Amino acid sequence: MARTVWDSSVGKKAVMAVSGIVMLLYLVVHMIGNLKIFFGPGEFNHYAHWLRTLGEPFMHYEWTLWLIRVVLVAAVVAHAVSAYQLSRRDLRARPSKYVHKKARASYATRTMRWGGVILGLFIVWHLLDLTTGTVHSGGFQEGHPYQNVVDTFSTWYGNVVYIVAMLALGLHVRHGFFSAAQTLGAGSRTRNRALRAVADVLALLLTAGFVAVPVGVMTGVVS
Repeated sequence: MARTVWDSSVGKKAVMAVSGIVMLLYLVVHMIGNLKIFFGPGEFNHYAHWLRTLGEPFMHYEWTLWLIRVVLVAAVVAHAVSAYQLSRRDLRARPSKYVHKKARASYATRTMRWGGVILGLFIVWHLLDLTTGTVHSGGFQEGHPYQNVVDTFSTWYGNVVYIVAMLALGLHVRHGFFSAAQTLGAGSRTRNRALRAVADVLALLLTAGFVAVPVGVMTGVVS
């Protein structure tokens, strides 16, 4: 049954919707945590340490954090694979272009695929920068996330990469939330306007919340 559902377009869209919601919930929590940086290094570093001790003593050190990471990786892979396969299926179903060249979809809709690619590349860069420190500038300091964030956003390319990715995220969330609601049956003629408004608000808040951190470093509010 699981294979039958996965092989269908409806099943792949459902996987995209559920995995997208999982990632959206994480993004909201992650954004709130990021904003703690405005309360100083003590508060921010304490929050980062708390994440590693979450669930103790029942859970061992970092077990809960790794469990969250595993769920997120599974969600990202499921989302990306289903999106790619649906895209290939759409191209096979319509190998030739439509006669009408006038855009009939929103900008966010037309850029969902490229937005997904940008976000995928950003995730890799973000992990290598602030988790492993592989591409980090200024000397990565294990256990000092506040200073690592300041180092990253003290470079022009760190700001450009992050802000471009967050703008792509906003567009992705704006279209993706509404699409997920339709796929999961939450949409209707009376609810669609409210769902679009929620999607707009979520996209705006997430974009503004994430971009506030590099802007805070650039303006000296965070230093």
